[in-house]
This record gives sequence, structure tokens and C-alpha cells, in this order.
Amino acid sequence: MKIKIAIADDHPLVITGVHHIISNSSDMEIAGSYTDGKELLKGLAVKQPDVLLLDIQMPGQTGDELAEVINEWYPKIKILALTNQDNVYYIKNMLRKGVIGYILKTTQENILLDAIRTVFRGEQYLDAVLKEKVIQDSLQAKKRMSGNPVLSPREKDVLHYIAADLTSQQIADKLFVSKRTIDSYRLSLLMKLGVKNVASLVKKGIQMGLID
Repeated sequence: MKIKIAIADDHPLVITGVHHIISNSSDMEIAGSYTDGKELLKGLAVKQPDVLLLDIQMPGQTGDELAEVINEWYPKIKILALTNQDNVYYIKNMLRKGVIGYILKTTQENILLDAIRTVFRGEQYLDAVLKEKVIQDSLQAKKRMSGNPVLSPREKDVLHYIAADLTSQQIADKLFVSKRTIDSYRLSLLMKLGVKNVASLVKKGIQMGLID
């Protein structure tokens, strides 16, 4: 029985490339291709793959939002993040949302196929370079645990606006940066303060005197 693969990515060239790679593998087949979150969820309601290749930055719902929904609705689907994002905060965030594999779009074909087979078996797969990043970040986190986290001036600004209940887009407009940049700051703040959601982030920030 072949491993059924679905791919969700808003770049047609990426989808075409993955189709080509999978078509040359005797133990896999494409079960669906989707260009946004709405289309993906609609397709999964009809047919579920064994492994879903999921991009992070997509129109509508982002990859981490979709991963959380898919893991709740279709827990048997193994999710492998296929993305350009090599930031450790994105990696850890996706893993927290139930993704069990994470590789970059620049990876070689044999690594992609190996990652698919690994997550299909229910085992975690991280590219060697990304795994090293996660390890180093964890070591730095342990050092930070010995004292209060040090926030950059921009992180303090973002935390202040989060506490004021502004959305990422509203914060981006105020700071003249992109929404994606603010989302990265949000993830960074969650990791540095060791919390899982915005409510806990604000509470922790007040307790530590980071928010007036």
C-alpha cells in the first residue's frame, strides 16, 4: 500500500516540484494539492492523506493554525512542515501544534522522501541543521531560566501593545513593519517568557514588571 501524500502550499511551482518527486517514488502517491487553508480543510473533509506537507505562510489561515485544527479533527494525519522558515521559534511553535516533522524547501529530494517515510511511521523528523538550532536554543533557554529574560526595546514595545489588546496587524501599522515581523516577535516573547498563549504572556509580563 502506497503512502498517500497531500500538499498545502500557495506556490504552484512548489506543488509541481513535489508532484514530480513523489511520482518517481514507488511507495508514495499524491492524494491532493491545496493552495490555501480553506481549500485544504474542504479537501480533507472528503479524503484524508497519510502525510500532509504543510507550508507555514499561506493566505487565510497560517500553517500553525491549520495544524492545530487538523490534529484535532484528523489525528491520524501525520503533518510534515515544508517551509522556507528556519527560525527556531517557528520550528518549536509548529512542533507544539502537533507537527512531527519540519524540513526546508531548499532540502534535497532524498531528505524529503526520508522525512515523509519517517513521519509516516509516527517518528519525529528534523533536518540536522534545524535540530542543532533547536538544541542550541534549548541550552540558551536554560541559561535564561536562571534570571529574568532580557527583552530588546522592540520586544518591549510589542509586549506593551499586546497587553493593550492590539492585533498583530494593528501593532505592525504602529511600528511600520510587516505583520509577519510582529508574528515573529510574538513567538519570541512566548518562548522567552516560557508561556503558551497571550493571556499568560500578559500576566507573566506584569508579574515580572515588564508591563506597567
